[in-house]
Amino acid sequence: MSVQNIDKALAQIKRGSEEILLEEELIERLQSGKPLKIKAGFDPTAKDLHLGHTVLINKLRQFQELGHEVIFLIGDFTAMIGDPTGKSATRPPLTTEQVAENAKTYTEQVFKILDESKTTVRFNSEWMGKKSAADMIALAAKYNVARMLERDDFKKRYKNGQSIAIHEFLYPLIQGYDSVALESDVELGGTDQKFNLLVGRELQKQSGMKPQTVLMMPLLEGLDGVQKMSKSLDNYIGITDAPGVMYQKLLSLPDAMIRRYFELLSFKTLEEIDELMAKIENGENPQEVKKVLAFELIERFHDTQAAQNAHKGSGNIIQDGEIPDDIAQVTLDLDGAEDLAITYVINQAKLVKNGAAGKDMLKNGRVKIDQEVVSISHKVAAGTYIIQAGKKSIAKVTVA
Repeated sequence: MSVQNIDKALAQIKRGSEEILLEEELIERLQSGKPLKIKAGFDPTAKDLHLGHTVLINKLRQFQELGHEVIFLIGDFTAMIGDPTGKSATRPPLTTEQVAENAKTYTEQVFKILDESKTTVRFNSEWMGKKSAADMIALAAKYNVARMLERDDFKKRYKNGQSIAIHEFLYPLIQGYDSVALESDVELGGTDQKFNLLVGRELQKQSGMKPQTVLMMPLLEGLDGVQKMSKSLDNYIGITDAPGVMYQKLLSLPDAMIRRYFELLSFKTLEEIDELMAKIENGENPQEVKKVLAFELIERFHDTQAAQNAHKGSGNIIQDGEIPDDIAQVTLDLDGAEDLAITYVINQAKLVKNGAAGKDMLKNGRVKIDQEVVSISHKVAAGTYIIQAGKKSIAKVTVA
């Protein structure tokens, strides 16, 4: 690989990354011209992935596009231990049934991003499940307690007199051993995984292997723009969220987070991202740029049609000629009358807060039936209509 190509590949690899250990080793590996084994592990601790998880998967895709071998490792064995990273207390391990169910959805969802034909999916139970008690003791002998207690979360818990279960010490060892079993050249992980990733380097050294390069990606902040994206904090966007939900969440993103989300989640070039950010600096509404990101992500995890129509079911402004997919349906009885007053109809269909609000909307020309503005004196005869009151309230109303 030429110097120019290496520089270009390195720029792509470093995009959005927080730290590389050691960069000179990665350059040396790239100079060899051989496809590298790139590993990233995911414990199936929940059924669905969210956009925070995809930061690493996007980086795997970039390595894939550069011609390297990508290994998507499902930590079904480690999930039964529970990753202690960042935890202030021992977390309960998952059952084998829970892990198996979650792992199935991971393998289905990851190929929304990765090229399935170029991805190797492995489970660490393949090698860890075969190890005997004697093997586990031998693995435990490769690291000492003093080094384990250098880990920030363990250090804090030990200092505060909080419990640290023995099996929690096994987690970084097993994650590290995965790198030995897979003979990985590069391992990806979040910045919170630094200790575990470096254990992999150490165990590879002890096994006579060239230690892996460690590439750490930042933890994506959630929709609050402060704490990392997490389902437990309810600041997440799930990749299986409905298109309208994804659209609404992305448009609620703090403006200060737009560039970060583009750099970590979008497949646009940095030059294209710069152009979009320049539009905001020149006075364009940031919401218009968020819509560009929303379209790209919804198209990726759903399809083009879903991306084009996502705003219809998002709860945002209903545009002329567009009907939300999740429109409410209401049936009103004529009760022998020839027609019903529009004020009664919009009130009974719960399109307005109360009768007074309905009258105000009608007087201001904010009520439409089948896209036509109606007045306060309008009567609704038998039939089915799309009735809209204001910007957000819309229903399919049948009068019979």
